[in-house]
Amino acid sequence: MIRIVLADDHPVVRAGLKALLAGDPDVDVVGSAATPEEAVALVRQLAPDVVLMDLQFGGERTGADATAEIQTLRQPPAVLVLTNYDTDGDILSAVEAGACGYLLKDAPPDELVAAIRAAAVGESALAPAIAGRLLDRMRVPQQSLSAREVEVLTWVAAGASNSRIARELRITDATVKSHLVHIFTKLGVTSRTAAVAAGRSAGIVR
Repeated sequence: MIRIVLADDHPVVRAGLKALLAGDPDVDVVGSAATPEEAVALVRQLAPDVVLMDLQFGGERTGADATAEIQTLRQPPAVLVLTNYDTDGDILSAVEAGACGYLLKDAPPDELVAAIRAAAVGESALAPAIAGRLLDRMRVPQQSLSAREVEVLTWVAAGASNSRIARELRITDATVKSHLVHIFTKLGVTSRTAAVAAGRSAGIVR
């Protein structure tokens, strides 16, 4: 069972997500928060597996701030951003804060559920629409992976989880996820499998 906390300042959105996820027998919404502070408090209290986090709450603190605070906990849950905001700054700040994925609220229900399942097992979940927008805005011809990104992709190709990659490279899980977002963008892909395939095709990894 995947235990979820919802964090969104719109009651209708929270109610809609609860109704949507109630139809999945493997998902249990154990709490909901209307502010970043409530989200962090519920994570401490309920120890969920995944947090569905909006970015803007109408105050000074953002979902990215809450995500960063959640990542300082001893055993932080996966944070999956679900928002209306898709600027480069929003996306990268969220991932660099420790979010494992980024979806827009107009994502199809099956895409949301798939992203939740991916997040629950430690995988990154970048919506195709987000990957496409990042690619359009950030990709440049012949853009190559950095040395560290090549190392991360090599471990991904070997089947390593984000946690193992972090241990082997002596970096944080959040940094691994940030590298993956940049790798996906540079290679024009939306998943780990596609990144490995593209890396092999380009001769980047074996």
